[in-house]
Amino acid sequence: MTPQVVHLDAEGISLLIDTGASGLPRVLYWGASLGDLSGDGVLDVARALARQTPPATLDSAWETTMFPLEGDGWSGRPGFQARWDNDHLRPRWELMSHRSDDTKFEASARDAASGLIICVSVHVADGGVVWSNASVRHDGVAATSIEVEWLEPTLPVPTPATHLTSLDGRWSREKRPAVGELPPGSTVRQSRRGRPGHDAATIFALSEGPPRWDQGRVWATHAAWSADTSYRVDRLTESLTLLGSGELLRPGEIILRRGDEYRSPAVAFIFSETGLDGIAHRVHTWLRHRPHHPRSPRPFTLNTWEAVYFDHDPRELERLADTAAEVGVERFVLDDGWFVGRRDDTTSLGDWVVDSGVWPDGLRPLADRVHALGMQFGLWFEPEMISLDSDLARDHPDWLLHDPRHLEHDASLSWRSQYVLDLADERAFAHIRNRVDALIDEIGIDYIKWDHNRDLIESVHDGRPGTHAQTDAVYRLIRELKQRHPALEIESCSSGGARTDLGILDVCDRIWASDSNDPVERQDIQRWTGLLVPPELIGAHVGPAESHSSGRVTSLGLRMATSLMGSAGLEWNILACTPDEREAITRFAAVYKELRPLIHSSVVRHPTMRDPAWRVTSFIRPDGEEAVVVVATVSGLQDARAERLRIAGLDARRRFRVSVRTEFGELVAGWNIPSWLNAHAVHLTGRALATAGLQLPVMWPMQAIVLHLTPEE
Repeated sequence: MTPQVVHLDAEGISLLIDTGASGLPRVLYWGASLGDLSGDGVLDVARALARQTPPATLDSAWETTMFPLEGDGWSGRPGFQARWDNDHLRPRWELMSHRSDDTKFEASARDAASGLIICVSVHVADGGVVWSNASVRHDGVAATSIEVEWLEPTLPVPTPATHLTSLDGRWSREKRPAVGELPPGSTVRQSRRGRPGHDAATIFALSEGPPRWDQGRVWATHAAWSADTSYRVDRLTESLTLLGSGELLRPGEIILRRGDEYRSPAVAFIFSETGLDGIAHRVHTWLRHRPHHPRSPRPFTLNTWEAVYFDHDPRELERLADTAAEVGVERFVLDDGWFVGRRDDTTSLGDWVVDSGVWPDGLRPLADRVHALGMQFGLWFEPEMISLDSDLARDHPDWLLHDPRHLEHDASLSWRSQYVLDLADERAFAHIRNRVDALIDEIGIDYIKWDHNRDLIESVHDGRPGTHAQTDAVYRLIRELKQRHPALEIESCSSGGARTDLGILDVCDRIWASDSNDPVERQDIQRWTGLLVPPELIGAHVGPAESHSSGRVTSLGLRMATSLMGSAGLEWNILACTPDEREAITRFAAVYKELRPLIHSSVVRHPTMRDPAWRVTSFIRPDGEEAVVVVATVSGLQDARAERLRIAGLDARRRFRVSVRTEFGELVAGWNIPSWLNAHAVHLTGRALATAGLQLPVMWPMQAIVLHLTPEE
């Protein structure tokens, strides 16, 4: 059979898709651009990659389709699975149509027996991120319903990929890398929390050897979905390795009747020839090209949680706002504790009414004062949750997203003394939307910190599993609020970083990376969050010297340098700061405002360091004309002479002045202080910085220096 091959080629990425065989299209190649394949070039490459000529048999399966099935001779995890008439559906897809251009391929196929139609599109988007979207529609016999069990897009990866990287973690230690050799057979990691979770896989990345940040080929996938997910890789002896991801559906969650359609979440596939940094750069580029990506400078923010917790005193908070403005804060956010009865975390969720006993004049006076001081006003909400001790739960007990037996037999199945509000119920949806909408107008809210502090357990909507419907409703709720208030920005917080995905970032403007402000923990949390999220969208605040989550005491310089690496701010009662601390914070706010245009548009790189104590992150201007480099230590160094730091990505021909930003305090270092550091500056070409490098000092544990590389005129 002669191949009929489509070549997508854009942003340094190529896909070859064979539409000539029976059934669904087959991806023959995904990776670095193949260049110009005019003439017979496409067919020649397809012939070079083909594993056999017909006739094919089940003992020697054809190239795998985009959704491989057992009927294709595929013995790994199926790409699609469904049931009908109390039996597994075994479709025989017949290609109905397909179309393509240089960047996009679309196809639809039908199973004659069931009448099910599957549609798939593959799009090489900005940055070279390959987006796969798929749907199935019931177009068959009216009396027969079809249950969709899963629909997971896949792409092939070359056999030399040997290692699998995903993420893991817990509260306050999110995004912990899990790296190991790729096992044989089918490997699946699933999340069943109703949100991705602190231990979410987040990404499946395959690499040739252990992954490195700054070099090596990497193939990765991410499901842009803010709830239950499946990540899968299949390494079979008779096939190319397959990589994929998608939504995890509970039994009975998606039932299609005639005319119904299920659309799977969009799935991203990312290839890099420059290690994990290359994966991040492609995703950051895609995000920054979105029309709704935040364009204004990311405000220096003060959030009141670690400043006052539930102890709301209007006069004290007005004083805090005054001091915040004095040190350079641009956005003041009032956290949990402002609504009626909310003196701790056991009550009142759902009753979004300002507590007149605490705020006798309401929140408008505070918001007006914040605005008069030149700052934006933000407010904390947890709209998806409900407390049993609330007027809303007493009035509408049927609005809870739970198996009713939770309350009848075991009320301890609450989590943090709270339950989930069924936003797929249109009555509950309208109530919350209208209440939050009214408060935005009444108070003058510019920004919402949108929290989500528990997993979803046995979520039941209309007698069926309800996580999918709940997640769709959350996206719709946020979109409707932002449509009503176009200037409103929303931060996604979920007990810290338990909901970090490109699905929630499609509707939100920032991620709160973790409830830990311990800079030692944050160095790694922010680094691995940055695999998907660019620095301008990662909330990173300076907390008190003693971390509330770890008890570790760290220097102000390290805390500020770590905050500089994201969307910076404060999580601290600065009224209790010493005059020296306030002066340091004021200097930090000024240098953040100076450097954020660079950091928030940069190519982020992580130079390879042998000693595990180092944490080095460079922010390179895309044209290579300027850089900021944060050099930190999280433990004691191994060697008496520190390493040399090589900084790649700058214009090789330019000379740069490398200086230390003194706003982060004096360096506490051991006996090895390089001469250039004593002189506070050195002048080197981009080529010299990338090859010879800079001799680093022997820094003590938990210290940081910030280097600023500026071109000589």
